[in-house]
Order: sequence, then structure tokens, then C-alpha cells
Amino acid sequence: METSSQPKRLGRRALLKAGVAASALAATGVLPSAAASLFQAGDEKRRVILVAFAGGVRSRETFGSPANIPTLRGLADGGVLAPRTRTANLGHYGTALSIFTGVSEARGIRENGRGPDPTLFEYLRRDAGMAASDVWISTSGGAQQTNYSASSHAKYGQKFGANVLDGDGIFNREFKALLASYGEVRPRDAGEAEGLDAMRKALGETGSEQAARVEKYILDELTRGTTDISGPGASDQKAIRVGRNLFTIFKPSFLGIVLQNADIAHGDYNGYVEVVRRNDAALGELWAAVQADAELAATTSIIVLPEFGRDRDLNSRRGLDHGDGSDDLRLVTTTFAGPAFKRGVELDSEIDAIDICPTVTSLFGTSAPFARGKRLSKVLA
Repeated sequence: METSSQPKRLGRRALLKAGVAASALAATGVLPSAAASLFQAGDEKRRVILVAFAGGVRSRETFGSPANIPTLRGLADGGVLAPRTRTANLGHYGTALSIFTGVSEARGIRENGRGPDPTLFEYLRRDAGMAASDVWISTSGGAQQTNYSASSHAKYGQKFGANVLDGDGIFNREFKALLASYGEVRPRDAGEAEGLDAMRKALGETGSEQAARVEKYILDELTRGTTDISGPGASDQKAIRVGRNLFTIFKPSFLGIVLQNADIAHGDYNGYVEVVRRNDAALGELWAAVQADAELAATTSIIVLPEFGRDRDLNSRRGLDHGDGSDDLRLVTTTFAGPAFKRGVELDSEIDAIDICPTVTSLFGTSAPFARGKRLSKVLA
């Protein structure tokens, strides 16, 4: 866990990673404060990825149909499974926001404003002292979901919020032209080569073959097919992929990912099941990338939960709504995995979705004073 916010001198490899990102961010004018703070690091890190598997996902199509979710099933087998996680049916926006605030948020389906209660992003930034570059959220559901990044609370608010990536991400939209110029996808002309040489000199890596390999990896990673994803759940998969790119390259302390495409269930049950399957596969790619990096594997934990479930019975369109008040709707399954959590445990008691926020903040040595949930000590290692 980080115990100091003082800058630490980085090794050349880490500096190169931060430098390429900072140079690219500066070139596009995106997130300059985040780019500057990429140069800060602590001796030890604890990292958490929190995935709101939003859009309305029943346990019947996840852990009740394990062939749909081999990734989540594997995470649960090596972590903690909480099959009775109680949620409130406050609409997609309000209920997903509740996961991040620890407060049951009543928000209209078309509301597009920040909530009044601080989010865990703000607790981590303001109270745990995290740098801007250490706290991120990747979203699938458009402009409304960017409001999850920060509240309107007077003591917290946007200045302590998360950096936001939408479904295409800054690495796949604003960066597209830049990366096409600097990447290895075609031969460089003399001007581009000079630009890269100048970047290497600024980083103290002139002529370094290792630096060139790392540089190529970063550029390739940022352009590796995200914008080409299509089909059911495409924006969800983009949000996961962009989050994976960000997390594995810059290694922040906290990443939130918010999905949405399961809401196709209202009129297309089979499409909904396909979204569940594809999202599980994308989460598998994310977790495999984490496990492939020794530092991340040793320090990263993950939590995955829907915001709420679905009705018990199909509607007249052979789809699934969310309004019958059944346990299929109100109880979802939460998965906890990684070094912060116990292994091989299945809870037989209920927890509440609003318990997630104070549990996450406790992992970083701080609290969530405005949350109404509780810290889940029974899932912690």
C-alpha cells in the first residue's frame, strides 16, 4: 500500500512508459494534470479493478449457467462468491451509481447530472491522497455514465474525480491520428523518425533497443483492434479493452469499468445472453493480461457485480424486463478475486451492493464517511 505521496525517482523503463503517455497527452491537449502525475510512484502498490456488470444481469444467466461465464466462474473458484448481493431497483443510472457511492441513489433514467454523494474515486483522491493518474473509470453507456466519476459534493467534487475513458477511449479516438503517425504500422519518414529520436533523448534512452521495443509495445497496445469491435455488446467490450490497455500500461491503483449492453434483454433474450458471454470473454482477456505481468498479478484484485438482475419471467416480447420485485431482480452475484480477498469461499449470508464502496476504500487505508454500506471484512484476506 502506498504510504507516501512524495515523488519517487523512476527507473528508465517506467520513465519511458510515462514519458510516451505524457508526450502523447500533451500533443492532444488531453488530461494534462493526469499526464504530469504519471511520474509519481510508491514502493508498494495495491490495485483494484471494480466492474459494474451493468445493464441488468440475472444470476440465472451467469452462475446459474456456468458455460456462459468461464472467466467469472474461475475467478470465483479462486476467490469469494457472494450469490446473495442485495440491490435496489432504482433504474440503471441510479443503481450503478450506488455501487460507487455506497448510497442507494434514486436517479431518473434520463437524468444527466452528478449525484450529491461522494464517489469512491473522490475518497481515494482526496482522503487516500492518490494522484490523478492513479484513479480511472472506463464507461460503455455514453455521456450519462461519465457522471459516475465525481459528485457535486462541496468537500469533494470533480477536482477529486476519476479520469474518464468512454467506450472508444482517448487511446482509440483522440489518439488515432497521433498513433498512426508514431506507430510501427507503416515505415516512418525522416520527420517521424526525428520526432521519436527526440522523444528518446528526452527520456535518456538514445539508441536503446530495449526502449524501442517498449515504445513499440505501448503504441501497438493502444491501437490493437479496439475501434474494430462490433456486434452484440460492442461498447461494453470496448470499455473493457480500453480499461485493459490503460491498466496494463500505466498500472494505476484503481480502475472502474461500467458496462451497459445487457439492457438489450428487454426485447432480445438471446442477444442478452450473447452479451453476457462476450463480456465474460473480454473480462477473461483483461484478467489474463493482469496475470501475465508479475507486478500486476501480485498486487491486483478485482470485484465484479451487476447493478441489479432481471425479472423472473419473460415478457410478451420474449425478453426480460426489470420491475417484478422478484429475487431474480433484487439479488445478484458478486465475485471477489485477487490477493486482497479470501480464496475458495462462498458466502451463505446476504451482502449489499452499497457495501462495495466502503470495502474498496478500506483496502487503501481510508473510509467512505458518507456511504451507508459497511466494510465487508468477511471477504478480506
